[in-house]
Amino acid sequence: MKNSKVLAMFFIAVIMIACTKQAEESRTENLQTKPLVQEVLTQQQRDALSPDDVLNTFIEGNKRFINNNLTARDHSEQVRKSAPGQFPKAVVLSCLDSRVPVEDVFDRGIGDIFVGRVAGNFVNEDLLGSMEFGCKVAGSKLILVMGHEHCGAIKAAIDDVKLGNITAMLSKIQPSVDKVQYEGDRTSKNEEFVAKVCESNVIHTIEEIRAKSPILKEMEENGEIKIVGAVYDMDTGIVNFLE
Repeated sequence: MKNSKVLAMFFIAVIMIACTKQAEESRTENLQTKPLVQEVLTQQQRDALSPDDVLNTFIEGNKRFINNNLTARDHSEQVRKSAPGQFPKAVVLSCLDSRVPVEDVFDRGIGDIFVGRVAGNFVNEDLLGSMEFGCKVAGSKLILVMGHEHCGAIKAAIDDVKLGNITAMLSKIQPSVDKVQYEGDRTSKNEEFVAKVCESNVIHTIEEIRAKSPILKEMEENGEIKIVGAVYDMDTGIVNFLE
């Protein structure tokens, strides 16, 4: 009789463990199979935003990024929903660097932003044309030029590296090096100087946008768009917006 009770209690325990495990697996499966499907921006939604609204979404998105609280998205669903058209809210010019995942840095999804990338985040005719398309034709409200710490292109420009097509590319960054007033060590080994040149390069790029694109300059003066600069902190993930 005693053995029968022990055996019965054993089977009850096994059943309870199995049920608990099944419930946990079910909850896990639901979380894995039901990510948030954030709606892809419509033209009406995008047009209702002001340049400052867009900038604020970037600031808030970066806060989520540094707190490891990115929005869960069903990218496959977003791909299908964005296929008929796109209405991005901003254009971001970033460096080529693989350590700067632009969409993640601002917690943006498919169809949210145009991203142009080139080593040293400078502008040329092609990138200016892309920005004009993004803003004047497609309706984006913000242009963000984003440099980053420890930038290899900035360091190469400081050291006046000569190598193939890299030489011509670095010539676009050289004015930003020359503009920095600095009495200390003006080499890539001096991180303080590198940081100053990085910020100078962002500012110079914005000046180039305004000087070489009458279209974007006029849009900014009319309040249709905002052109801002920022530097990404590689150690923290924080985007520091420049005044």
